[in-house]
Amino acid sequence: MFEIQPLDPERYREQTRRSTLIIVAILALSCIILASISIALFGTPQGNNFRWNLGGVLAGLLLTIAVVRLYCWQQPWMAPAIYGFRLKRNLMKVTNIMHQVEAGVAANDPTAMRVLRFYHLGVTQMYRLDGNSSALSDMVRQIDEHRERMLAQGLSPEQQALDPAWLSIVIERWGRAKK
Repeated sequence: MFEIQPLDPERYREQTRRSTLIIVAILALSCIILASISIALFGTPQGNNFRWNLGGVLAGLLLTIAVVRLYCWQQPWMAPAIYGFRLKRNLMKVTNIMHQVEAGVAANDPTAMRVLRFYHLGVTQMYRLDGNSSALSDMVRQIDEHRERMLAQGLSPEQQALDPAWLSIVIERWGRAKK
C-alpha cells in the first residue's frame, strides 16, 4: 500500500537535485573510466575504436544502474527521489485504468470514488513537489467537485493511501467500460 507523505516542496527539490547530481557523476565517471579501459585493452592506436568506446559507455551505464539499485537505493539521501518515483508510479497505475475509474465514479461506486480522490491528492502533491502550479490550477475545479460529491455520499475525502486491491476491484467491476 502506498501512502502520500507530507513533504516540503523546496526541500524535496533540493534533495532530488542533489541525488540526481550524484547519480549523473557516477554515470559520467563510470562511462569515462570503462570506455578508456576498453580502448586501452582492446583498441588499436591507428584503428577505429568506436565500438570499444561504445562498449565501455554501455558497460558504464549498466554499472551505474547496478550501483544505484544495489547501493544508492538504500541511502537516506535517495529517499525523496524514491518517494517521487513511487508516487508517480502509483499515479500511473490509476491513469492506466482511468476510463474504468471514471465509469465507476459516474455510477457512484465508492471504491472508484476513493481511487479518484487518491489520484487527485497524489497529482496535487506531485505538481506541488515539481513546482508545476499552472497544471494544478487547471484541475482545481474538477478536484473540488469530486470532493464535494464524496462528502455528499458520506465518504471521507482523506484518501492518503492507495490500496492495490481497490484497483483490482475497479478493473473487475468496470473493466468493460468503453475507452
